[in-house]
Amino acid sequence: MRILGVDPGTATVGYGVLDSSGRGGQESLRYIASGIISTPKEFTPGRRLSIIRADVISLLTEYKPAVLAIESLFFFKNAKTVIPVAQARGVILEAAESMGVESIGYTPMQVKMHLTGYGKADKSMVQATVQKLLNLPAIIKPDDAADAVAIAVCHARMLVYDALAVVNP
Repeated sequence: MRILGVDPGTATVGYGVLDSSGRGGQESLRYIASGIISTPKEFTPGRRLSIIRADVISLLTEYKPAVLAIESLFFFKNAKTVIPVAQARGVILEAAESMGVESIGYTPMQVKMHLTGYGKADKSMVQATVQKLLNLPAIIKPDDAADAVAIAVCHARMLVYDALAVVNP
């Protein structure tokens, strides 16, 4: 199954693509690509959202994922950023829906828990785990792309855990 992981934002949207197959309770993960979508801060909010939507549709068209896994808005310390991030997240979800791609959200704590076993793991621990699980020569950069790949890995691991729960209730 191909998974597109997305870390939403207005200035920067991180994305990560991986293939996942689970057999016998083990997931097999293969890194495909990662990167960021950037929007200039001098652009209007509407123009920035339009760029994000167009670029997400391009990613969906190019990589043809079965699912889009996206970070859920859970808690924000800065009220000034929550609304623009929510708007970007909405545009991303709409783009996936318009392309017929299922979407599912994960909180940062869920991602950390499913990757490291500790819901309050720091960013470096999550990045090192992703590097190890995907057999990568280096930690993915920039951080937004690394976060998106972590979200995709979380979804892949959730699929394996769900399958195990059905087999071993």
